[in-house]
Amino acid sequence: MGAKGKMTVGEAGRKGGKTTSKKYGSGFFEDIGKRGGDSTASKYGPEFYEDIGKKGGTSTAKKYGQGFYENIGHKGGQKVKRLIELGKE
Repeated sequence: MGAKGKMTVGEAGRKGGKTTSKKYGSGFFEDIGKRGGDSTASKYGPEFYEDIGKKGGTSTAKKYGQGFYENIGHKGGQKVKRLIELGKE
């Protein structure tokens, strides 16, 4: 807890999230997230998500460089390769 027994906004959010999860189950957040996403897509069209994805990708490439995507792609490929090998055992 923060100073003098007061909670920070983050602490209050975590506490509320845990309480909500206990009360309604973990699937509750998935359900309300899907509803929110469907609502946003119906208001702004599915292109909305495409546009924000492009903006985020461009921003990330500027911040970390193009090699960042090559690196995470390689890491992902290696993980898939390991999982396939484990599945064969």
